[in-house]
Amino acid sequence: MLLKAGETAPRFALPDADMETVDLAAYLGQKHLVLFFYAKDGTPCCTREATDFSDHEKDFAEADCVVFGISRDDCLAHAEFCDREGIGIALLSDADGAVCQQYGVWQEREAGGQKKWGVVRSTFIIDRGGVIRHALYNVNYKGHALEALRLVKELNT
Repeated sequence: MLLKAGETAPRFALPDADMETVDLAAYLGQKHLVLFFYAKDGTPCCTREATDFSDHEKDFAEADCVVFGISRDDCLAHAEFCDREGIGIALLSDADGAVCQQYGVWQEREAGGQKKWGVVRSTFIIDRGGVIRHALYNVNYKGHALEALRLVKELNT
């Protein structure tokens, strides 16, 4: 089921690359959040998306926003990916896919005549109150971090 703007963001707690638990509830009333879901550490498009968000981490912080990348890779893969690519934002491990399912990004797709399940590149912009303001499914990674930043800045006006 796809989430829509105006709905309460599903709550979760997931480990980051350092195996520290990040609890979404800790940010309620404090910060805006950007959650971007991506398929796999190290693939070309996912690398570009994660590094673009990381490159603008300071701009998001100035907009009173924290950015988290989420994939089904494990914590060790995230740590290696961050070290190799110089990614500063937190990447969260949803190894069992439960959060991907909560957010509706775990979808069946057809590729090469075969149906396969996978993560659809998606981004959610959540306000301080925990309400989804933008639910963006099937996004193109090119320029996406700056588009997300623009949407976050609109929450502050």
